[in-house]
Amino acid sequence: MALYEHVFLARQDLSQQQVDALVEQYKGVITANGGSVGRIENWGLKSLTYRVKKNRKAYYTLMDITCPPAALNEMERQMGLSEDVLRFLTIKVEAHEEGPSAMMQKREERSERGGFGDRDRGDRGPRSFGDRDRGDRGPRSFDGERGPRRPREGVEGSAE
Repeated sequence: MALYEHVFLARQDLSQQQVDALVEQYKGVITANGGSVGRIENWGLKSLTYRVKKNRKAYYTLMDITCPPAALNEMERQMGLSEDVLRFLTIKVEAHEEGPSAMMQKREERSERGGFGDRDRGDRGPRSFGDRDRGDRGPRSFDGERGPRRPREGVEGSAE
């Protein structure tokens, strides 16, 4: 059997219990077709980069799946029909990762560090966009004249 990592995005207006019910539903599809689901990670409600089916946020869920291709096809078919699932992505892997995924590790590091506001900026101090050196732009020449103007064709009132 093949090994897969599967991530799906569920609508923002669902509750966490409804997302868990979706996971159990798709887990049942996999097991009914001769596969098994290993690690399941709920990454929570996250903002999307752009709107997807009128949603600005989505619940992200990762599943490690070991199954035959037919089971995966059936699960993906059902996800495509579901209005609660916005997007999904399945990747075939050589081996499942041990421990938490990169997304969960990032969340743990953030909580240990104290959130986003406590970043160490080194010697730069607070972030300021006005202190960048843009280099020499060369001499500026502005003599007040625009240059010759072309008459506009096909416009009423233009000089011909």
